[in-house]
Amino acid sequence: MKVEIWSDIMCPFCYIGKRRFENALNQFSNKENVEVVWHSFELDPNSNYESNKDIHDILADKYGKDREWAIQMGANVAQMASEEGLTFDFDKAVPANTFDAHRLIHLAAKHGLQDKAKERLLKAYFTEGKDVGNHEQLIELGIELGMEAEEIKQMLGGDEFGYDVRVDEQEAQHIGVRGVPFFVVDRKYGISGAQPLEVFTETLNKAWNEANPITLVNNDTDPAGMCSTDGVCN
Repeated sequence: MKVEIWSDIMCPFCYIGKRRFENALNQFSNKENVEVVWHSFELDPNSNYESNKDIHDILADKYGKDREWAIQMGANVAQMASEEGLTFDFDKAVPANTFDAHRLIHLAAKHGLQDKAKERLLKAYFTEGKDVGNHEQLIELGIELGMEAEEIKQMLGGDEFGYDVRVDEQEAQHIGVRGVPFFVVDRKYGISGAQPLEVFTETLNKAWNEANPITLVNNDTDPAGMCSTDGVCN
């Protein structure tokens, strides 16, 4: 079974949704048969943030609210994240264009490190206040994940995996993704947003049962050797 997830690194609900999905997957009896694939999605692909504005100012400007409102919104989301075992520090968050960070995740996928890279970048942004748009920071994070510095530098210095990021985003448009996180299970069921654990659990079980139906090897019209729900045994 395959689960594809579109998300952005600067999206708080993408991190929360990732953890809720993982908790559901850990409880899923067929976890070892599930392939998880991360797809790129930029909430603001044309972003070029002003250095004098923090995430609170940007959020306030976006919604036409004041700074105190934005700070309170951040606190609410941080509380929601803490319930999933995550630590968000919006005071330290560095607004950044995430295109190159998405390219790094594609490079990591080449080495079988896609999920680890996604987790590391989310933590770097939301918890540690790292600039995920800065090449030096991305190189350090990539090395930490086990990739070679020179390979990362060459990738960031060119356009490698840029096409892959755009393909992911075009595919998101094609299937109707308007916001993230967005989960697609076996290209049949879509889950939009950081839904409760139960939603992920129910969808995983439903998709699995439909893809792996039980086939009777005997004639079930012959009731011999069985008891029915009406209390009759034959």
